[in-house]
Amino acid sequence: MRWPPLPRNLHQWLGGALAAKWRRARARHVPVRHVLFCLCDHYEPLWGGVDEARGQARVNAWVERYPEFAAVHRDVNGRAPRHSFFFPGDEYRPAFMEGLASLARRGLGEIEVHLHHDGDTRETLRETFRQHLAAFAKHGALPVVAGQPRWSFIHGNWSLANSRPDRKWCGVDDELTLLHELGCYADFTFPSAPDPCQPPLVNAIYWPAGDLTKARAADHGVHARVGVRYDDRLLLITGPLALARKGARNLRIENGAITGRDPATAQRVATWLDQGICVTGREEWLFVKVHTHGAIEATADSLLGSGGHALHTALRQACQARGWELHYVAAREMFNVAVAAMEGRAGAPSQWFDYLIPPAPIVSGG
Repeated sequence: MRWPPLPRNLHQWLGGALAAKWRRARARHVPVRHVLFCLCDHYEPLWGGVDEARGQARVNAWVERYPEFAAVHRDVNGRAPRHSFFFPGDEYRPAFMEGLASLARRGLGEIEVHLHHDGDTRETLRETFRQHLAAFAKHGALPVVAGQPRWSFIHGNWSLANSRPDRKWCGVDDELTLLHELGCYADFTFPSAPDPCQPPLVNAIYWPAGDLTKARAADHGVHARVGVRYDDRLLLITGPLALARKGARNLRIENGAITGRDPATAQRVATWLDQGICVTGREEWLFVKVHTHGAIEATADSLLGSGGHALHTALRQACQARGWELHYVAAREMFNVAVAAMEGRAGAPSQWFDYLIPPAPIVSGG
């Protein structure tokens, strides 16, 4: 069904949101038992064009404050929140990376790949990724399997696979195939609504389908289900997207973005859980992925202060009220559990955190 143009690009995804709600309704006969919660951070120390000194101060704020903050919160496995730092290769500085690595060594997070780029060809983008992956490898920041770095990805400015109408902030139609060739196993870019890059597949874990060399290849896919797994393409793991209540009377587009001005609340957390994603056939495992830009001072102050405590308190209380067990996971671990589900694994999802992709040396050696 083609929706007529609506404000804030609602026509691109509202139908998908309704379809996702229908899928969840069909699965209600299987009660949720476990919630896998992943916080993906588009972690950009130089956001806003600041100088390196300010970028370093932003990294230092997390190095100094996050361990104390995380010590307050624990999941059912006794683990602290695990922050997934999607670090932009275009902002790579050794000192920035070493700061994040110090948190990874303490089991507080993992490092993944983020990139802002524009006007590329397949060849220029391949070289850019190779340079960035080599830089990350110097710090042991990414797992290596069969001699190749394995990593997950978030696209800068949302423009995965040249998905903007004006074709800016990418340039490479077949970006999904290139990412897979270079060792990327999953993309965590979406949701991006109300941005026009938003695909029509909403609240879903899915394999892209159709012609993967065409722009906006993420618009079409096969929903993850038990018994079906692809080795020739990356997996897309999306976060909550819905029209939701804001206060008592207003509506908002809930896209799982945590900011300094829009921190987590009990109402938002309830919406995230309501929009959580399951692998069909393993509905007792619920996947909830939200995102942030945590290097920005106002957002960092919230995440490392009262806003962050409110997030994890509300999440824990909501899960307890529903009789669900909460598991903090990094992006890699969320992918591993999703693949385990597709391959018919069951029981406690914590068994499968390292199922297919192992931890990076920087994590396992900590």
